Amino acid sequence: MPIFSSDKKQEDKMKEMRKKEAEDLAQILAKKYKLPYLNLFTVAIDLDALKIIPEQKAKEAKIVIFQASGKKLDIGVLSPNFEATQNTLKELEQEDYKTNLFMVSEIGLEKAWEKYREVPEFVEISKGIIDVSPEKLDEFIKKTQTLEDLKKLFSETAISKKSRKISEVLEIILAGAVSSDASDVHIEPQDNQIRLRFRLDGVLHDILFFDFKMYNIYNLLLSRIKLVSGLKLNIHDKGQDGRFSIHIKDVEVEVRTSIIPGSYGETIVMRILNPKSITAPIEELGIENDLLKILIKEIRKPNGMLLTTGPTGSGKTTTLYAFLRKIYSPDIKVITLEDPIEYHLKGTTQTQVEEQKGYTFVEGLRSILRQDPDVIMVGEIRDLETARIAMNAALTGHFVLSTLHTNNAAGTIPRLIDLGVNPNIIAPAINVSMAQRLIRKLCENCKEKISPSKEEKEIMEKVLSSFPKSRVVPKVSGISIWKSKGCPKCNNIGYKGRIGIFEAIIVDDKIEQLILQKPSETEIWKEARNQEILGMEQDGILKVLKGITSLDELQRVVEL
Repeated sequence: MPIFSSDKKQEDKMKEMRKKEAEDLAQILAKKYKLPYLNLFTVAIDLDALKIIPEQKAKEAKIVIFQASGKKLDIGVLSPNFEATQNTLKELEQEDYKTNLFMVSEIGLEKAWEKYREVPEFVEISKGIIDVSPEKLDEFIKKTQTLEDLKKLFSETAISKKSRKISEVLEIILAGAVSSDASDVHIEPQDNQIRLRFRLDGVLHDILFFDFKMYNIYNLLLSRIKLVSGLKLNIHDKGQDGRFSIHIKDVEVEVRTSIIPGSYGETIVMRILNPKSITAPIEELGIENDLLKILIKEIRKPNGMLLTTGPTGSGKTTTLYAFLRKIYSPDIKVITLEDPIEYHLKGTTQTQVEEQKGYTFVEGLRSILRQDPDVIMVGEIRDLETARIAMNAALTGHFVLSTLHTNNAAGTIPRLIDLGVNPNIIAPAINVSMAQRLIRKLCENCKEKISPSKEEKEIMEKVLSSFPKSRVVPKVSGISIWKSKGCPKCNNIGYKGRIGIFEAIIVDDKIEQLILQKPSETEIWKEARNQEILGMEQDGILKVLKGITSLDELQRVVEL
């Protein structure tokens, strides 16, 4: 037995050496023929592409078509000088195919040709689309009542030797993300393992760690994700962004892909844009009643601008879409300019910025104004020219919704002035400046009342003392707060779902006069306090007192 083990090790070592020699030779020939080199062992073969030419013909021509996007083909060749290779390439060009050649090794070709065995049982799908069967999704939901169940199911199925196709592994990951309402999937190569994480309710959770070399799964998964996202397979030293869709029953879920180079390999982030996450009406976003009445009145005005601010992932898009749904009616025209279009909104005309084609925010906004819209939504104001055009639109009979990157509502005005916008335009154009954050909600099943500690009382007393005088607030001595210990219904996290905390400043006559003086944030806040609208920390404290969230969660999101 020891002799056999030694022979096996020697044989494996020889195979690895031959494989390395073959790949080294392919790299040398790639330089000679001035073609990019590609290691086919690290590439997920697109079976749709493979079927373009028969197996026997591919072997005779010493080529493999491993990726296809419309009429564009990525082809691995052993040598561009073989007569059979040249003849096959000419035939493809006569059929209007555009070929992109890569130098590959003979051993890599043989490995790729093995995929022809899967062709008869392969169901063709459209490029950029992954179908997750309802049965598989239902299976995930039934089997994954907790986060631990999800981790166990991944260990048993996604990374098992039974998973013959890398497309199945990706399908399992995506089905798990959708079934658990994850907003993002992170696949991160580390020193000696791959880390798979889901972002649930705004917080990342480890799902699985697997061996870096296990069945070469990372390289194949990376290649498959690039393939469906329309990214270049042979680029590893630059960031790339793409997108694809998941079909689940009658729902199409958009996925935005971001891949960047790292120390141990390329890091993959897939953002899941599930349409159901933006279906909440404006009344369910968490906006405090008094502010909600003001906002509904403001968004029904025929002109002006509403700006909402906050970091990425703070729910700005969801809020703007809720406003659009609230004011939409068949007798008004709504056009959006987004980068990219994250969700499809019924009844509106949505356009997407495409910088490479010259359709920038500035050009797009100019084009939109020629379409005679009543309401315009601009995804984000990033520069002076976009700000100027948007504000002029707000002054000339259009209602404009947009976002801006600042920390709070008062920071909107100084930010616009920093961009170079004339205060004489800002003052009459803007109706409302908002800011928001998302906080996790306590699990209704396991939350319980507790008495606050001395430190917690001091924090709450400080915030409650800053409330407007017209507000009746409880005394700290007689209040309780809520915490949750975790249960199966919330995956033992203690939180389930998220809600917004908001603040706003209405640009009234006094604020308008102040803007003309190029004020600081502090000066704007001082004047805005007279409007008696709650700040985010005050709104958050009310949600703590109502048992919607915990003080710890509020402090994680805003500074108290």
